[in-house]
Amino acid sequence: MTDRGCVALRRITRSFAATLLGVAIVPSVAAGQERPNQPARNGRTLEWRMPVPPIQMPMLPGMMAYRPPMTPFLPGIGVDPSSLPVARPREVVNLADGDTLDLAAILVRRVINGKTFVMYGFNGQYPGPLIVVKQSATVVVNFTNRIDLPTTIHWHGVRLDNRFDGVPGVTQDPVLPGESFVYQIHFPDPGIYWYHPHVREDIQQELGLYGNMLVESPDPDYYNPVNREEVLILDDLFMDREEIVPFGEEAGNFSLMGRFGNLFLLNGEPDYHLSVKRGEVVRFLLTNVSNTRSYNVVFGDARMKVVGADISKFQREEWVESVFIAPAQRYVIEARFDTPGEFAITNNVQAINHVRGEFFASVDTLGTITVSEDPAEANYAGQFLVLRENEDVIADIERFRPHFDRPPDHELVLTLRLGEVPSIVVQFMSIDTTYFPPVEMNDAMPMMNWVSNAGNVRWILREPATRRENMDIDWEFTQGDVVKIRLFNDPNSIHPMGHPIHLHGQRLLVLERDGVRTRNLAWKDTAMIPTGSTVDLLVEMSNPGRWMMHCHIAEHLEAGMMMAFTVTPSDARN
Repeated sequence: MTDRGCVALRRITRSFAATLLGVAIVPSVAAGQERPNQPARNGRTLEWRMPVPPIQMPMLPGMMAYRPPMTPFLPGIGVDPSSLPVARPREVVNLADGDTLDLAAILVRRVINGKTFVMYGFNGQYPGPLIVVKQSATVVVNFTNRIDLPTTIHWHGVRLDNRFDGVPGVTQDPVLPGESFVYQIHFPDPGIYWYHPHVREDIQQELGLYGNMLVESPDPDYYNPVNREEVLILDDLFMDREEIVPFGEEAGNFSLMGRFGNLFLLNGEPDYHLSVKRGEVVRFLLTNVSNTRSYNVVFGDARMKVVGADISKFQREEWVESVFIAPAQRYVIEARFDTPGEFAITNNVQAINHVRGEFFASVDTLGTITVSEDPAEANYAGQFLVLRENEDVIADIERFRPHFDRPPDHELVLTLRLGEVPSIVVQFMSIDTTYFPPVEMNDAMPMMNWVSNAGNVRWILREPATRRENMDIDWEFTQGDVVKIRLFNDPNSIHPMGHPIHLHGQRLLVLERDGVRTRNLAWKDTAMIPTGSTVDLLVEMSNPGRWMMHCHIAEHLEAGMMMAFTVTPSDARN
């Protein structure tokens, strides 16, 4: 590794470690001044170029001269892309109890829409391998880091042994380039899960380091009968006319709104396509791995119902017209395709333009489904039309009903502190208070987002009772505790946003939103907290260890929005 590469590694590692400790990295260069550019990359210098904004939201003239006050970073500087392996579509890996998987994070060459980019891939695949296991299985993953940054793997949503949760500074040291780490993963719950880095995931996850785990129940009737099952990963990539928009080397960038992409990817492809037969019922297992973007997904005119969420089925299946899915969340959807033809999988949202103070409809195509004239080989229409009640989930949740109406044990306020930013940004944000959407479905203020970074933006989890913030908060529980947590997303901060809050190692119920009881529950690990809302979570503290709780917008995580809590083993009281 070059000397400059070592310096970059130290900077990026220091950025995450400082954030973990609740200390923001403040770049030494003032906003508006430029950091040194990176060395030649394929014959030219990597430099900051202002991204082309959406046509509805032009940059304000006063913003045109500003650049992020940090060094631009993209992987593979000094590497000839032609020397890298071409990334290939993911493979399905079936693992039995006790099996071992060798998994490596590597640099890959990806060709997207005719352009070549250096990106990352687990085992050189996009997404990473789909790991299929049986419920209650335990597997070993021999992980090797072959990229140019420190990294780890977090096994998102899995209630596994704390030692293998993949959080540097909490459960393990970062895995440095060339080093390895052995993970042992136990899968207690059926469902769809995913894995991703927990070091600078704003870079590594965005550039391809993510994959799914499908945990199969031994009950053959756990789900409804379907003609096929499709595991879909939703993602977006932020591009300009030439390449991927760079990341901040010293600290995360796009820290205000988060990094909204402008190229949609489904299973890593910009042109995903699925062919089915007329009358087929398809189970879609959806995962949102985008850094920031929430989706509202529609499968053409197919009738569909929601079946499951992050960690369990719902108490009752429900007909839905679309599926809202925030970063890190998963949903299990079943859809029936009755009519031959070609149908688009779309993201249908009402976007907002803060520059003009306007709403506008936004419909983006994520992929296409072709329904042939040929009839389905098996007809599951009868079972599909029944909205099943899941007695196993109902009975499991019923055990926790005595805790539903009691006062919260802990409260948190979600807010923001703004540091030194260009005065024009402060001026615009101070008057931009007419309306904040409950959840941002698009980047409504790209000019402010462009110069925000983890040095001048600090996203906060604040405990009102103690005034402690982020990693200064220290909650302690005992295994078996049932804890009620109330989250309030302060609408009066300088720029409130909806936050997908993720708890490691445990499962939770979203009990209430703004005093309205949730009528159809499922076990989850990530809950969206809209702007201005109060949300009550009930958490079963079943898994001992020291765990993270954080916003799963990657740029907000890098800007400090995380805390830790400890669950002591129940036998430790004796």
